[in-house]
Amino acid sequence: MNLSILHKDVQDFITKNLNADITKLILKGSPFTAVSIQEIANQIVSKKKSQFKLPTWFKAENIYYPNKLNIEQTSSEITAKYKSEIVKGNVLIDLTGGFGVDCLAFSKQFKTVTHCEIDAVLSQIVAHNYQALEVNNITTVSGDGIHFLKNNNQQFDVIYIDPSRRDEVKKRVFLLQDCLPNLPENLKSLFKYSKMILVKTAPLLDITAAVNELNFVKEIHIIAVNNDVKEVLYLLEYNYTGEIQYKTINFKKAIIETFDFIYKDEIANFSLPKKYLYEPNAAILKSGGFNAIATQLNMYKLHQHSHLYTTDVLLEFPGRRFKIAHTIPYNLKTLKRIINTSKANISIRNFPESVAKIRQRTKLKDGGDVYLFFTTNCNNEKVIVVCEKTLN
Repeated sequence: MNLSILHKDVQDFITKNLNADITKLILKGSPFTAVSIQEIANQIVSKKKSQFKLPTWFKAENIYYPNKLNIEQTSSEITAKYKSEIVKGNVLIDLTGGFGVDCLAFSKQFKTVTHCEIDAVLSQIVAHNYQALEVNNITTVSGDGIHFLKNNNQQFDVIYIDPSRRDEVKKRVFLLQDCLPNLPENLKSLFKYSKMILVKTAPLLDITAAVNELNFVKEIHIIAVNNDVKEVLYLLEYNYTGEIQYKTINFKKAIIETFDFIYKDEIANFSLPKKYLYEPNAAILKSGGFNAIATQLNMYKLHQHSHLYTTDVLLEFPGRRFKIAHTIPYNLKTLKRIINTSKANISIRNFPESVAKIRQRTKLKDGGDVYLFFTTNCNNEKVIVVCEKTLN
């Protein structure tokens, strides 16, 4: 950590060049003897990435930024705030603290928070930034969080852990047991220090596989921002044996979409397309609650594997809603006659061809007010559902 970066003239230079061409800036070299142009470029890139993801950090003075990978991997403020509100208590420990965004959110709900980070430089950066943000109830620990927990033998109301999704040779992994640290291997010992554990995973990890690797899963939270799934959270409560509550949330610009359910063998009703078509948001699709949403909202599925829904009466829905103009057999010549446009928004659901292939064959450009769903109906027929502009 080069403290010279925090000098006012360097900070002013960084702010002034936030929108500069980084390549050209590097070629000019550094105007400061104590700070290299590479260090300046890293601060600019990381701060720029924080503008909308981490507005508290971006707006604050004298923030020291780590490399851009740390910024890319950290929680956003909106997801950090959400997770801080699903656990309660006085004392929390984050075993894999990272850039400290989650801990800052937890510090507003808990009296004391411990931030553990195995990367010594990153831990130093986080400690400085908490001072800059005037946060006084977070203790930073440089070192392995699990080792710290075992060596101090302290009880916590909540343990929070975000295992790294890369192994020692930096390859992406798909199971919790392949993440760092190995949570399934350490889970039994972690419950000695807290009865409540909150686990964050990336959307890439399979939910069913994660549940099989964990114990006492009470809740699963799937968080999306603007229909892009960002995190999956597993709330574990020691000795919990009840049904798992699934909670989905999609933060959109104007509204927040939520849908909760308990996974059980629900049977959905099927129908050919009626007056309206519905497409669930990404959080619901990730959750696997395909039949639950149909039964809860009294809707019909087009097909067991299509995950599109239909009704005759327009309903409130956590996803996109469309008014159906036509439903036709899969025939591109018929389609061209009906839509009479050079632009269309194309989606596929349970359909053998890709969007790119369909665009190549139809010559339809992206955009416009026509929405085309290439899918399979409940009679196992390939169809095109032609919809008018979205109602959302």
